[in-house]
Amino acid sequence: MGKKTSSMRRKKLVGNTVTYIVLILISIIWLFPFFGLIMQSFRSYDPAVEYGGMVDYIIPKHFSLDNYRFLFSGETNYLRWYLNTLIIAVFVSIIQTIIILCVSYALSRMRFAGRRALMNFWLILGMFPGFLTLICLYFLLKQFGLTQAGAVPGLILVSTASSGMGYYVCKGYFDTIPVALDEAARIDGATRARIFFELIIPLSKPIVIYTALVAFMAPWCDYVMASYIAFGHDKSYNVAVALQRWVWTNDYQGYFTRFCAGGILVAVPVTLLFMFLQKYYVEGVTGGAVKG
Repeated sequence: MGKKTSSMRRKKLVGNTVTYIVLILISIIWLFPFFGLIMQSFRSYDPAVEYGGMVDYIIPKHFSLDNYRFLFSGETNYLRWYLNTLIIAVFVSIIQTIIILCVSYALSRMRFAGRRALMNFWLILGMFPGFLTLICLYFLLKQFGLTQAGAVPGLILVSTASSGMGYYVCKGYFDTIPVALDEAARIDGATRARIFFELIIPLSKPIVIYTALVAFMAPWCDYVMASYIAFGHDKSYNVAVALQRWVWTNDYQGYFTRFCAGGILVAVPVTLLFMFLQKYYVEGVTGGAVKG
């Protein structure tokens, strides 16, 4: 009996060791591009310097903050691009979260004619990618002056116009909250709005944070829609479009390290948000993954 137990422990130890080794290798492969991006952001490009091998390209011999200084100097509109991205992402996150929460609560708690058909229609409509309507959206926004110089409010409008269609996860979370709470509040004379804001929302903190994070991420990382609507107007670019323009310049070697520095600064806010709100994000996803 003792030999059998010892053999099982040995097999378990070997299995765990192999698993950890594989996971460590996968993590190294996954993190290697990010490591290279960070290292390149601290490289000061000098055309006179000759790089001798792969290590010289990945890890700079001399670390410098020149690329970060360039971003905040008067030679570039990086601060303007960063501010544009932040404004769009914050407004979209707030507006989209409010709309999704209201639509999800209505679909979860109210029963009306055509409810199921509306949900199915939105589900099918959401399968079509938004960029299929780019041409129509561009000409429509252009009529109202919401392209190029007015691209920032135009992008906010485009990103929030169809927010209600993203009700799936949020509605699933509301379905897990007992309807008896609503009924008890209604008996006490509370209105639907009061129940929603004072009862349901405080109980739904994880899904509220999840919805806000997802809404924030889309415009923060948007390139396709932003490049199309702000095309040709430098001061209306967001960071993704502006940095891509740097890579397209003839001075690729000189601007690549600046591109890396700009990318690092873009990644910092999102990384911090997920680090501090990871618990609520996971609870929101798992809580909303139910059938309604």
